[in-house]
Amino acid sequence: MCNQKFLSKKHQCLVLLKLCSSIKHLSQIHAQIVISNLHQDSFLLTELVRFSSLSPFKDLSYAHSLLVNSLNSTPSTWNMLIRGYASSTSPQNAIWVLKEMRKRGLKRNKLTYPFVLKACAEAEALEDGRKVHGEVVKHGLDDDVYIENNLVHFYGCCKKIMDAKKVFDEMVERTVVSWNAVITSCIENFCIEDALGYFFKMKDCGFDPDETTMIILLSACAEQGFLSLGRLLHLQVIERGLVLNSQLGTALVDMYAKSGNVGYASRVFERMEEKNVWTWSAMILGLAQHGFAKEALELFVKMMKNSCIRPNYVTFLGVLCACSHAGLVDDGYCYFREMEYVHGIKPMSVHYGAMVDILGRAGRLKDAYTFIMNMPIEPDPILWRTLLSACSIRNANDTDGIGDKVRKRLLELEPRRSGNLVIVANMYAEAGMWDRAANVRRFMRDGGLKKMAGESCLELNGSIYQFFSGYDSQFDLDGIYPLLDTLTLHMKIINLL
Repeated sequence: MCNQKFLSKKHQCLVLLKLCSSIKHLSQIHAQIVISNLHQDSFLLTELVRFSSLSPFKDLSYAHSLLVNSLNSTPSTWNMLIRGYASSTSPQNAIWVLKEMRKRGLKRNKLTYPFVLKACAEAEALEDGRKVHGEVVKHGLDDDVYIENNLVHFYGCCKKIMDAKKVFDEMVERTVVSWNAVITSCIENFCIEDALGYFFKMKDCGFDPDETTMIILLSACAEQGFLSLGRLLHLQVIERGLVLNSQLGTALVDMYAKSGNVGYASRVFERMEEKNVWTWSAMILGLAQHGFAKEALELFVKMMKNSCIRPNYVTFLGVLCACSHAGLVDDGYCYFREMEYVHGIKPMSVHYGAMVDILGRAGRLKDAYTFIMNMPIEPDPILWRTLLSACSIRNANDTDGIGDKVRKRLLELEPRRSGNLVIVANMYAEAGMWDRAANVRRFMRDGGLKKMAGESCLELNGSIYQFFSGYDSQFDLDGIYPLLDTLTLHMKIINLL
């Protein structure tokens, strides 16, 4: 009879745990479990930890206290807590949980290490991750594909691309996820050629790139402006019959827009049946950055009127960028206030920078300076540099000495950044203050500071060629300079006509 009552109470608690919808509710169930003398039941403990670690209402501190005060916890419950911490804002705590498991003599298994490695990757905890790698090898789990995938990801996040590639190259078993992990690691560490090498090798090894592969590579093409490869990837998407969902479609829109082909970005955008806020934002920002301010603002209005999608911080960055290019100062102020007070989006440094750019381009230097001084966050050097550049361009409008104030503040923050000193030297030269300009350049020369060379890129036959000011690369340039002279002459003739 007593046993039946015990089982009945346990069943009731399990039912309540299934219906649980908040931590407050969970603590009430936990209290009932303790009162019923069921607190040492390992199954009930597992369910308590599962909810407090992995549910949408999770409270990792609560889960942590459950396990620390338990006498009969199992490795699976600690694995749940590790998993919860790995996807939280304090991933380093997952490393502490692993150490606690070691102290308690709990066996770690192939479900423990992937999430510990994920946590090490998020926290960029290189030394801890290396110790985990050693432990994995010690326990003979280094042939588990799931663990190895996370090792590749971990080393990539810690900027140890050679280690990431070594782990991948030595893998006996691979999945599409493995290839995606090493391609992502290469891209995040600016090894684009290696990433492409793995992509083509992936196909040679009989693996079909999936949607994630395409999104990863399209994002890389967007950042590099690699249009021809982006088109090739788009062709692969069509040939493989991949569904143009919001994620893949957004990657294509972003790639075409950032590569300068705004027209094709717009075509992909219009053909997409499923769009999310990132899709709209990519198109708005793409239009704004390429001088189509009117079209960008019209698209924003269309999004607000004809869809249930609410804007995010990227959307407003595109809108403010459009206002900057169009010289719409009052509209810029209006959208900036709307972002925070209507949509509840707290402005980030990039939004403040966009407003400074709007005011600077319009020649309203004093307003831009006042705007920066009244910011609720500490202005970073990028903001001061944006305003200093505007001061150097709009020098005639600077009747309040804003340029001197900004110059002084920027040099306090970054006294040895060559780009800042070049702007300052040029400002002195523009004002005819030749001695001061010479002093700045002498300071740069004596301190071994050099201006970073201007760079431009040219894509030709699927390859990207980089050109640096004052530097002849290994490429044969004999044919390029005559071509430039011809183009220059052609432009002069057009201007004469």
